[in-house]
Amino acid sequence: MLREPGGGLRLLRFLCSELQAARLLHLKLQRDPSPVPSFGEGTKEGNDVVQELMLTLKALGLPRPLRGTLASQLLREFHDKISELLPALPPESMKPLLNSPLDASRWEALEALSQSLTEQYGCRRCLLLKRLDLTTSAFHWGDRAEAHSEVMKAVLCPIRGLLTPESDVSTAHVLAARADLSRLVPATSVAARRGTSCAINKVLMGDVPDRGGRPSELEAPMPTWKSRREDGGRGKAGQQRWGRRKKKK
Repeated sequence: MLREPGGGLRLLRFLCSELQAARLLHLKLQRDPSPVPSFGEGTKEGNDVVQELMLTLKALGLPRPLRGTLASQLLREFHDKISELLPALPPESMKPLLNSPLDASRWEALEALSQSLTEQYGCRRCLLLKRLDLTTSAFHWGDRAEAHSEVMKAVLCPIRGLLTPESDVSTAHVLAARADLSRLVPATSVAARRGTSCAINKVLMGDVPDRGGRPSELEAPMPTWKSRREDGGRGKAGQQRWGRRKKKK
């Protein structure tokens, strides 16, 4: 990835955005009266923050911190390392996407907008996950699938367990976004197809049978001829009307 043109620049942008998000989380922990956890060898790596910090250490080439290392010291090391790499970037490459100051009212509006988008995104993900569950369950209906049912579950269940309706995007990601994030990249571009191309794209579908059903090809039904009755159905109806009038009197 680093050998490609612009690969190092994309890596530095990603690391800087992760650093800004980590600093926001650190400031949030400082305001919390509970003790600040240390990030070292004895820390449980199941924590999401610890995992992100470990990935940042690996990307920057920094050694693993010792047991008892405070988050503030670790963030200072990140800051020094990234400050050392920033001069190699082109000018204005780290321009933030959100460059206007935020007061109390704007913070509240931003939080409300984030909450609304999170709820809508969660609703859509629930719908897509339900469709996925129904699609995968249809593969178990056939007689041939009974022999491979356990194998199919062993493959699908770990992947399905990672798909949750909750979104991990927060306000910190908006603050860490760079201006180049607003660029629209076509889905058919060479850079986008590197992550989406696969062997199934080379499979071509054969001729699809014509099932018809076009309205222009349907003929309207012809009415059938029926002879009229001799009296036309009027005499009997007239007697009924006269009888009803007589009853009203």
